[in-house]
Amino acid sequence: MEKYLNDAIIGNETMTISFNKQGELLRFFYPTTDYRQFFEKVIEGVKVNESALVPLHDDINNKYHQEYIGNTNLLKTEIFNQYFKLKIEQIDYVPIHENFMVKKYKFINESDMEEKVDFLFYVKSFSDFDNDTCGFVKNHTLMHYNHDYTTCFFSKQELKSYQINGAEGSIYSASIGGKDYIGMSKDSSICYEIGNLKPGEEKEITLYLYVNDNQKHLGTNQIEEPIERIKALDEQELYEQTKAYWETYTQKHLKINFEKIQNEKVRQIYIRTILLYPLLTNPKTGGISASIEVDEAKTNCGRYSYCWPRDAAFITKAMDLIGMNEEAKRFYQIFCKQTQNKEGNWEQRFYTDGRLAPSWGYQIDETASVVYGAYEHYKIEQEIEFLRDIEEMCQRAIQFLENWIEGMLKGNVENYKFPKSYDLWEEKEGISIYSLASIYGAFEAMIGIEQVLAKQEEQAKRQEQIDRLQQQKAWLKQYIETHFYHEGRNAFVRNTEDNKMDMSILGIVVPFQVFGSKEERIENTIKQINQTIRMPHGGYLRYEQDSYRGGQNPWPITTLWMALYYLQIGEKEKAEECFYYVVNSASEHGFLAEQVDDVTKEPVWVIGLNWSHAMFIEVLSQLLEAE
Repeated sequence: MEKYLNDAIIGNETMTISFNKQGELLRFFYPTTDYRQFFEKVIEGVKVNESALVPLHDDINNKYHQEYIGNTNLLKTEIFNQYFKLKIEQIDYVPIHENFMVKKYKFINESDMEEKVDFLFYVKSFSDFDNDTCGFVKNHTLMHYNHDYTTCFFSKQELKSYQINGAEGSIYSASIGGKDYIGMSKDSSICYEIGNLKPGEEKEITLYLYVNDNQKHLGTNQIEEPIERIKALDEQELYEQTKAYWETYTQKHLKINFEKIQNEKVRQIYIRTILLYPLLTNPKTGGISASIEVDEAKTNCGRYSYCWPRDAAFITKAMDLIGMNEEAKRFYQIFCKQTQNKEGNWEQRFYTDGRLAPSWGYQIDETASVVYGAYEHYKIEQEIEFLRDIEEMCQRAIQFLENWIEGMLKGNVENYKFPKSYDLWEEKEGISIYSLASIYGAFEAMIGIEQVLAKQEEQAKRQEQIDRLQQQKAWLKQYIETHFYHEGRNAFVRNTEDNKMDMSILGIVVPFQVFGSKEERIENTIKQINQTIRMPHGGYLRYEQDSYRGGQNPWPITTLWMALYYLQIGEKEKAEECFYYVVNSASEHGFLAEQVDDVTKEPVWVIGLNWSHAMFIEVLSQLLEAE
């Protein structure tokens, strides 16, 4: 699958589903936001009179319009075929607390001739050596079954025809059929008769995509019971309930002063952020996915649909700002406890259920960020019991960080060989200024935790740790000053090897506050950043000579990072310039990307990046406070 950009996302607590802007279903995840992905390819189309297949989502004669229905996760795609003058309204949604998806279609004949219409649906499921997927049709239901799950496709209407084997070769002819009701095929097609449509007439059909956990219902006979339950539901009532749920959810999380926001695009991104977050969060563990997947074959990246503790530590701050406090707390109290190594550190990334995900090395700021983020959460909630609950976890992490810099603290600065650690962007191993700044931030956070708890318990032992961490903070600051300020560039640099300008250098000011934002050396560094990685139209790259995805695409993360710096020094106009650059780069639905084209402002990679939305919320909050 090389359909990288997810233009729209819907779902509930257990299902996450993405579409392109033509309404084609791209990805379907269950039972968590990041695992597992079921469908390799889905084709939907119509047969008009005796035509071949007219694909709904890929036909030269089709015009498209897509929008979310109000402030919800219900998606509407309008398709108009200019040749047959047939209009199709497609509505996709996932009911709350259910494990099925609803695909509702309305066919409207806008020609002056009667048209005979059939609706066809083709699906190719993922299959592998140890969990082979096969097709089966029973009681007008198409099932794709393997050892673990069975996906079921059905309507209240009976099938006109179906094909299990050889479906890929016949779907485009729109003439499907065969003798097999069961077969060793991972792709199949089904057809429903819509009937004759007179000019101006419209007809509807609703298709359900149900996922059965085979551990709960072992045989196909047992699967019939939940299918019949779904068929018995009132679909219109289901639609209204789902719509009302998301409208209420949105209203509940408009914590930032929404009335003060005048810009409609800002409002749209804010609302879409509120609606995106529950789709990327595991409600049981608190794990937070970076994004819905974009590149299963790893043709351009190492994949995205995982939980990075570092990303999540910053995302939880945005969650707190929009009132998702319980979800943020769950990340620290459940997910982080579950995934912490006995040595005290966290690995690079995990599945949202807490299982270790594919990684390629160690990254020290993953561990430091958790301690920093936990204290940031406390500062918003002010809940002492939360600190008591996560204190031991944070103590173990701090001990790991102290061990990591132990050689430096003993004065073996020149000869000490640091443990290998990737930088913020996970590309270069060594020692980076951001990594050390994150440790500084973790020590400062732990001091804050100890000071709060000391007021409750008056323990002298806590003061001992506070004093020790203060000394280590001072040493880290001195080390950064000595080793990372480049006299030739008259600026701080990202590491001691290539001396490049990099937005992650800003971590020594925002958020970790190693240095004051108006110190001369910081101002010199900002000048160098603006001269080297600021693009002509106002967006910022990650660093000089970046090569990832071409390297010349600004990142909303970096651009909003600079906005946070400008807000810290009171330069509101410059902060707004950065902020609105990102606002203007949002997709038509209000999603923020990982990278955008500097000229067109179009998203070019990973639409709906969780971290980008988190930075947006933080900058928006501060801008509104500054008014």
